[in-house]
Amino acid sequence: MAVDEGEAELLRADLAGEPGITEQAMFGGLCFLRDGNMIGGVRRASEGGALMRVGKERMAEALALDGVTPMMMGKRKMGGFVAVTSEALADDALRRRLLDMALAFTANLPAK
Repeated sequence: MAVDEGEAELLRADLAGEPGITEQAMFGGLCFLRDGNMIGGVRRASEGGALMRVGKERMAEALALDGVTPMMMGKRKMGGFVAVTSEALADDALRRRLLDMALAFTANLPAK
């Protein structure tokens, strides 16, 4: 698995100190999970950027941000997930906003 380690390190640093965080290779990238529930992750280095699990209720809010689009798996939209460009991921405030949405969404999910 070849991911952009700089992008992975941004998420690691942002999630440091959050309880129950683990990493797992998934979807050809590196995903971050809270108590077994995916928060988001970085994509293959060849694709760049990230995905975030903001939940269906906050999709419109997330999609209104620059550099954020629906997450596609083949030709299918993944409900509750958004794709984030490398440029948007590098924006500390935007990344934090998306991570806060993802952490809020996963906060009440049962541990796996």
